[in-house]
Amino acid sequence: INRGFEQELGLRGLRPKQTTPLNAMVLIHCKGKTEEHQFLFETTVDSPVSTVVRELVEIHNLRLRIFRLKVEGDELASHGPCRPPDKQGLDEDIQAEADGVATQERGSTYVKDPNGKRDGNAPISQVQTMLRKALDDAACAASKKQVAQKIVTTKKALLDAIDIIRGAVMISYPMGIPKWDPVRLDIESDETPGNTPSNVDVLDPNTAQLWWAGKQLLPSNKLSVHLGNNEKTKVIAKLTKKGNGPPQREAPVSAEEQKAMMAYYHKRQEEMAALERNQEDDYNNSAWANNAALKSH
Repeated sequence: INRGFEQELGLRGLRPKQTTPLNAMVLIHCKGKTEEHQFLFETTVDSPVSTVVRELVEIHNLRLRIFRLKVEGDELASHGPCRPPDKQGLDEDIQAEADGVATQERGSTYVKDPNGKRDGNAPISQVQTMLRKALDDAACAASKKQVAQKIVTTKKALLDAIDIIRGAVMISYPMGIPKWDPVRLDIESDETPGNTPSNVDVLDPNTAQLWWAGKQLLPSNKLSVHLGNNEKTKVIAKLTKKGNGPPQREAPVSAEEQKAMMAYYHKRQEEMAALERNQEDDYNNSAWANNAALKSH
């Protein structure tokens, strides 16, 4: 049945390639305000900074969109579509008892949502597996692990991943899901900056700023003005919102390296303290303390 779903959805033809070869182009390791917000991007030194910033922001926002789809899509697969906003958080059984009405008939795939956000009408297990696979593939395409694998993230690959999720949702719920469901909103709508938790990290392509080496790359210039004419240049740049100023400089060592260094120095201190406390002369029995060692050869 999974093979039939894949053929109907066209997963084999739509699945984005996970490996994009690194050509002789400018490679930008773009970072955001957290470790999760990073990806690789290729361009040329002749590209205007304004165009590069817009393309970087589009990829950044698409990655956020996929992360939201992954979270809400897993909930959709487990507990079905969202209930109306005025019904969310209310227990169906308690509400039906209070209203004096019988609860609606529930199907064999019903799984009650403990948070009361979704109606519990989950798809069958085979469809759940197909939907989760589409979500996992999309999350992999947008993952920060792509940087360690030296895989360039492209707008097309992310849009293809979202299209696969759209098709998987259509197969899971042929009659459609409510217009207020977060999955449908993220599939159909573009990102808009705001102050809500879901879009606080979304950037505006018209006002976002790109920083490198503590300096802003001016939108009116070409990349070559700031980076030179070498197409094989690799830089680490950061995206910020307008008015935030230059981003904070990164620590010379990573958190993992700092932990390893602290553990080493702590262990070394304990060893030195143990040597200071040791007043015994048992070291005289060591091979290196034998004055006649050379005569024995």
